[in-house]
Amino acid sequence: MSVLWTIMIGFVAGVIAKFIMPGDNEPSGFILTTILGIIGAFVATYLGQALGWYRAEEGAGLIGAVVGAIIVLFVYGLIAGRQRQAI
Repeated sequence: MSVLWTIMIGFVAGVIAKFIMPGDNEPSGFILTTILGIIGAFVATYLGQALGWYRAEEGAGLIGAVVGAIIVLFVYGLIAGRQRQAI
């Protein structure tokens, strides 16, 4: 059940992040939005543990996952924009 819960939270976090930070060259679709949110949750958990906000056994919640997904979208936009200009 925890894997299903992680996927659902990841999808919601990805949708919220894409709503907050829209763009033309962002990943779209159900699976990519879910992956975006899950990666965002991992980024937020890692950064939170590195900064001392979370203990080792704690993970980021929905807000942390959204913030992490926004960070992932920002980095993706920088990389995708740089590749588009190079072509």
